[in-house]
Amino acid sequence: MSWYCLMVCGHLSLPGVGNNSDGILVLGATNIPWVLDAAIRRRFEKRIYIPLPEEPARAAMFRLHLGNTPHNLTEADLRQLARKTDGYSGADISIIVRDALMQPVRKVQSATHFKKVRGPSRSNSSVMVDDLLMPCSPGDPDAIEMTWMDVPGDKLLEPIVCMVRS
Repeated sequence: MSWYCLMVCGHLSLPGVGNNSDGILVLGATNIPWVLDAAIRRRFEKRIYIPLPEEPARAAMFRLHLGNTPHNLTEADLRQLARKTDGYSGADISIIVRDALMQPVRKVQSATHFKKVRGPSRSNSSVMVDDLLMPCSPGDPDAIEMTWMDVPGDKLLEPIVCMVRS
């Protein structure tokens, strides 16, 4: 699926859009221009084709959407994600990252067992503590049966976003 940007400058006569004064710039974008009414397409004087992002741009989009969220993705992982998402738009990549960012939350919420782990203290990240709780499998030898509602907020160590190898 490709993206198109349609634009027109100057006078535009569309019911409900402005007051027909000069100097109006109307910019519209669609990835399905063939379903637009012919009359609306005629009003857009110029059509600019904007292709889907190439691999380096997709890798940059993954970085951008991850932002400051803790993750253990390497540059090689980001390049692999970019390769695997050929044909994806920026919006598609945004949805993928948003879903990946929610996976740790889902893991915590669905967990029935947690285990104590070592990690940075919530009050002072330079201090390591041994009593943080992280979701684990019921079969883990250190598993404690509990739900996320039983875990004190300052003791929860959320899983970080990572690449799942298949």
